[in-house]
Amino acid sequence: MRRLRIRAIVTSEMILWLCLAHGDGFAQAARSSPRGGTETPVPGKFVDATGKLRIHFDHQSPSTSKKYLLETMGSGVALLDYDNDGRLDIFFANGGRITDPMTKGAIPPKDGPKYWNRLYHQEPDGTFVDATERAGLGGTGYCTGVAVGDYDNDGYDDLFVAGYGRNTLYHNNGNGTFTDITDRAGVAGSGWATSAAWFDFDNDGRLDLVVARYMKWDFDDIHCGERKEGFRAYCHPDIFKPISMLLYHNDGNGKFGEVAHQAGVDKPGKELGVAIADYDHDGWPDILVANDSMPEFLFHNLGNGTFEEVAMASGIALDGSGATFAGMGVDFEDYNNDGWPDAVVTDLANQRYGLYTNTGDGAFDYSTNASGLGAMTLLHSGWGAKFLDYDNDGWKDLFIVQSHVMDTIEINEPHLHYRESPLLARNFQGKTFVDVSAESGEVFQRKWVGRGLAVGDIDNDGRVDLVVTSNNGPAWVLMNQTPTQNHWMEIKLAGVKSNRDGIGAQVDVVTDAGRQSATVTTAGSYESSSDRRVHFGLGGETSVKSIRIRWPSGIVQTLENTKADQFLTVTESVASIK
Repeated sequence: MRRLRIRAIVTSEMILWLCLAHGDGFAQAARSSPRGGTETPVPGKFVDATGKLRIHFDHQSPSTSKKYLLETMGSGVALLDYDNDGRLDIFFANGGRITDPMTKGAIPPKDGPKYWNRLYHQEPDGTFVDATERAGLGGTGYCTGVAVGDYDNDGYDDLFVAGYGRNTLYHNNGNGTFTDITDRAGVAGSGWATSAAWFDFDNDGRLDLVVARYMKWDFDDIHCGERKEGFRAYCHPDIFKPISMLLYHNDGNGKFGEVAHQAGVDKPGKELGVAIADYDHDGWPDILVANDSMPEFLFHNLGNGTFEEVAMASGIALDGSGATFAGMGVDFEDYNNDGWPDAVVTDLANQRYGLYTNTGDGAFDYSTNASGLGAMTLLHSGWGAKFLDYDNDGWKDLFIVQSHVMDTIEINEPHLHYRESPLLARNFQGKTFVDVSAESGEVFQRKWVGRGLAVGDIDNDGRVDLVVTSNNGPAWVLMNQTPTQNHWMEIKLAGVKSNRDGIGAQVDVVTDAGRQSATVTTAGSYESSSDRRVHFGLGGETSVKSIRIRWPSGIVQTLENTKADQFLTVTESVASIK
C-alpha cells in the first residue's frame, strides 16, 4: 500500500537557506572516504571530438520577432547501431523553416538539405560518414524527439521520430536503408510531440510506444513580455492548455492501436520528458513524465493493460516545498545501488533540479537538498539528463545539459544566463553529489544553448561517451577520456520470449564490492535515445560474482563468475526458472 507523502510548506527564503547551507555541508561530507580520512573529488575528462570524428550537424530553428515557443525548444539525438556492426551510429532530429510570421496551422517544412534530419554511420576507423540520403532519413516537417527500438523483433533498430504536427516511424530494412511506414502503422499522431519511449507495457513480447505531447499550441501571434524593443519573450506554458500523451499498442504485423484512453494515461499534461522503469518491482514497466509547470506524472502499470496515475501519492509530483516546477528532462535509474529505480527531473533556474530517492515501498523522498544537488543547480536550467558512471567506480554520476529557455532572461534577471555550460556531478557512495565540472575538461567552460543528450560507449573502450544537441546551433560529441584503472562491463540483451531488445529488463550485478542495478532502456533524457547496452563500472573488481536478469517475460536468468572488462551479449533462456 502506497503511503501519502505529507510535506511541510515553508517560505522560499527558508528553502534557499537550507539548500545553500546543506548543499555545502553535504558536499564537504561527501569527500569522506569509505575507508576513512578524506577523498579529493575525482574529475572526469571529456574531450570535444566532433570535428575529428567528422560530425557536422547544425540544428535549424530560426528565431523570429513573433517569439513562437516552438523555436526555442530544440530537438534530440539518438545513439544506435542500425547496421549491427558493433559500432554506435548517431541520428539527429532537425527542425524546419520557421518564417516571420508563420501561418496558423502550418508545419515548418524541410525545404532544403540544411533542414534534414541526419544519420551518421560510424566507420571502422571510428570516424563518421553522413549516410542520410542512402538511408532515406531526411524526414519531413519540424522534428523534435527520437526513440529507438526494434518494434518487429527482426534484430534491427527501428526509428520513431516525433514532430510538430506529425510523427514518423521508420522501419529498418536491414540493408542500411529505412522505409517510412507511418500511415500503415497508424502512428502519425497530432499536436506537438516531444519525447517518446519504446517499452512493452503488457509484456506480450512486442514493443509498444508512448509519445509525450507538450501542449495545445499553434502559430498564434500572442505577445508576451514588455512592449519595448528587445523585451518580447517566449510565452509561459501557463497560458496554453494541456494535452494528453499518446500510447500505441503494438498489434503485430507492423500495426499499432492508440489506447491512451483505454489504458488510463490520457490525463492532460505539458509533457517534455519520458522515462521507463519498474519502480515497485511488480514485473510491469511504469511511466515517469516530466511536466512543464504542473505536477509530474507517474503512471503505475496495473498489469491488466491499464495504468493508475500516482505521482502525488508517491511523492514525485512536486518539489520539497510542495510546489510545481518546469519539468523538462528526466531519468529513472538506481543511483544509490539499493536495487530500486530513483529519478531526476531537470527544470528552470530558481527551482533546483528534482532528485527523488525510491524508498522501496512505492514512495519517493525528495533528496535534492540533502544530496547537494540543490546548491549546485539553483541558478541553472537543465534539459537532457542521464545517470552514468563516468569513472567506472561503481556509482552512477549525473551529466546534465543546461541553458535557459528564454533568450531574453538576462534583461530582467542578469544573474541568470541563456547560454550555459553543462553539469557533471560525481556521485559519492549514493549519498551526495559534488560538482566536478570545472575540473573535467575545457568543454565545461563553454556556453551552449543545450537541449538533447544521448549517452553510450561510442568507441567501445568501456567508458561512457556523450552526444549533446543545441537549439539552432551545432551538436557536440564528447568522448570520455577519464584516466582510470577501474574495471567495467557492458551487457546487451537479446530477448526470445521477451521483446528482442530486452527493453524493460532489470539487470543486477553483484561483486565483492556490492550490488548494482540498471533498467534496459533507450528512453530518458530530453527528446533523445541512448545506447541500450547497460554499462556497469566495477571499480577495482576484476570479475562479477553474479549477473541476474529479470526479463519482461518474467523469466529470471543468472550468470555466475563472469570476467570484467568485456562486452557481454546474453540471450534469453526460456528454460530459466521464473
